[in-house]
Amino acid sequence: MLLTESLLDFFLETRKHTEALCTPLETEDYVVQPMEDVSPPKWHLGHSTWFFEEFILKPFLPDYSLFNEDFSFVFNSYYETVGQRVVRAERGNLSRPSVEMVYQYRAHVTRAIKTLLDRRGRHKELESLLEIGIHHEKQHQELLLTDIKYILGNNPLLPEYSGQIAEHPVEKQDCEWIALDSGLYDIGHKQDSFCYDNECQRHKVYLHDFEINNRLVTNEEYREFIHAGGYSNFEYWHAQGWDWVRNQKIHSPLYWHQIDGEWFQYTLNGLQKVLLQSPLTHISYYEAFAYAQWKGCRLPTEFEWEAAERYFPWGNRWEWTESAYLPYPGYSKVKGALGEYNGKFMVNQKVLRGGSVATPAKHTRPTYRNFFHPHTRWQYTGIRLAR
Repeated sequence: MLLTESLLDFFLETRKHTEALCTPLETEDYVVQPMEDVSPPKWHLGHSTWFFEEFILKPFLPDYSLFNEDFSFVFNSYYETVGQRVVRAERGNLSRPSVEMVYQYRAHVTRAIKTLLDRRGRHKELESLLEIGIHHEKQHQELLLTDIKYILGNNPLLPEYSGQIAEHPVEKQDCEWIALDSGLYDIGHKQDSFCYDNECQRHKVYLHDFEINNRLVTNEEYREFIHAGGYSNFEYWHAQGWDWVRNQKIHSPLYWHQIDGEWFQYTLNGLQKVLLQSPLTHISYYEAFAYAQWKGCRLPTEFEWEAAERYFPWGNRWEWTESAYLPYPGYSKVKGALGEYNGKFMVNQKVLRGGSVATPAKHTRPTYRNFFHPHTRWQYTGIRLAR
């Protein structure tokens, strides 16, 4: 647990970074929602603010004055315990509240949190909730950036957002297979530091002998799969994945465009040639599985990944695993609305490990369990092979 003073600094630093991510945007960009999974930037700004208001200020600051009593309906995401909310797919229809008012709301809540901490001093439950709120906002910083990319990447003008983010780093290590022996391995969070409840309880898992690659699959390697007809051969795909490829007319990773026989990709710096040596990104689990089948390999389980992570660099791409998103032995949800944070999503989703170039600082660890539906690919997702 962080001391209140350093926790306040962490809170203020996080709030500032969220708003900095929106600096390159035009006002019109704040409201766009091209698909249901993508929320408008304005909504992210409001929702991450509402979280502090709903779960901290209301119960802990008796004289707190709501900025707007309707904002709980507008900015609640999925918390049934809290009450009604705008349907997720309709967040882009909210021309009001204005962008200016949402920023005023953020300032109002930030000031109130500072006031609360000044008054209460050390308070275990308050600090725990504030730490969850900070990491919740960090999650939304990553979603905010990837949602902005999807919004701009689906604009026919393919506008530049910012050239300040190194989206496509190149891994320098020689490609090697790392062998781990069969045996019992400890899985799950153990340090006295922040984690989500889905990373607990720490437990033992038996693993058979396996090998895992020390490098992520590159764009050049995946291009070979495309040119070899990987998207037109059903033998590499799950039945559901094959239906997805045909129904959605998928033939390349998200943001890839073939122009005059060359592959380009939309980046936050605009349309550029695909950097062949950079790790592949923006692919679905279906595509990751199919590529692994084509290579005569497989995806690692999340337990294999965690057992081996010390032997390779990670953090540039969220790495699809072969593991379903399920509770660990002994897992139990906390009481109240925060019990809805993870547990109710443990169905029909795959676990991803590692983090990405969009993951904020101080928000990643080897036991972090991200999760998405198999068809999703607007996050910075990639492939690490196992066998």
